[in-house]
Amino acid sequence: MKIAILDDYALASQRLADWSGLGDVTVFQDTITGPDLARRLHPFDVICVMRERTPVGPDLIAQLPNLRLIVTSGPRNASIDLPAARAAGITVCGTQSRKTTTAELTTLLMLALNRRLIPEAANLAAGGWQSGLGRDVAGLTLGLIGLGNIGAQMAVIGKALGMDIIAWSPNLTDARCTELGTARAESLTDLMARADVASVHMVLSDRSRGLLDAAAFAAARQGQVFINTSRGPLVDTDALLAGLRAGKPTMAGLDVFDIEPLPRDDPLRDQDLIASGRLLLTPHLGYTTDATFRLFYNQTVEAIRAYQAGTPIREL
Repeated sequence: MKIAILDDYALASQRLADWSGLGDVTVFQDTITGPDLARRLHPFDVICVMRERTPVGPDLIAQLPNLRLIVTSGPRNASIDLPAARAAGITVCGTQSRKTTTAELTTLLMLALNRRLIPEAANLAAGGWQSGLGRDVAGLTLGLIGLGNIGAQMAVIGKALGMDIIAWSPNLTDARCTELGTARAESLTDLMARADVASVHMVLSDRSRGLLDAAAFAAARQGQVFINTSRGPLVDTDALLAGLRAGKPTMAGLDVFDIEPLPRDDPLRDQDLIASGRLLLTPHLGYTTDATFRLFYNQTVEAIRAYQAGTPIREL
């Protein structure tokens, strides 16, 4: 059995799990798209994909006659066309996931931006000393765009840091806000106008794509820090860049992007914004921890072994 492991940028799969006895395993450290992807994957019986990283749609499936099993990290993957896979006789399985990693990174970005950690550290490394003043988060208002599992974790963390919490999403109820002890904003622009820190925690869908647009950023409170650790396409990138250059928001931290890995010539790689500390970019670190990837890869191996034994597990 030929097995492909996709998008293992840090070459972690072989270190964190035991793939012995499964077959011929090939690890790909890069991401490719288009016709080259079908050519790359053509020989394989099994492909192991990272959640919502590589689209596996009907066209690709039709070009992979050897494919029998797809294993994705996480319990769901919107980038896999499940009906097309089933029609082709391909089994699709998932793994469990951990729930705390993204909230931790969001908190890190929030603190780093407010305290000017990156530009101050860079100034010290260059031989200088203090060059500006950071901002305490205690007493600030944390605006959560989405109050699901991760948003709820952020509400707890924000309160622990002494922040006031408000939240908004299209379907947010008063009951959910009462449950978590948060105030509810009347609209997205209302939240943006009130939040010193605005953090996105929503699922990407046709309805939410481009949700954070020019109108949202125009409403941003003076001094606002904007953070997105959910999905890149939730934010209109052009509108965000225009807003940053106009000071609304004042700073932004982004861990997710429309195209990943982020192209070298992407407009978000604005060196003036980055060097000034107004823009902090991280390479989708929200879920990339040792414990999370150990879970992903060990359960991927478990799923392949179960499939080979004729008893697939965690089928999607």
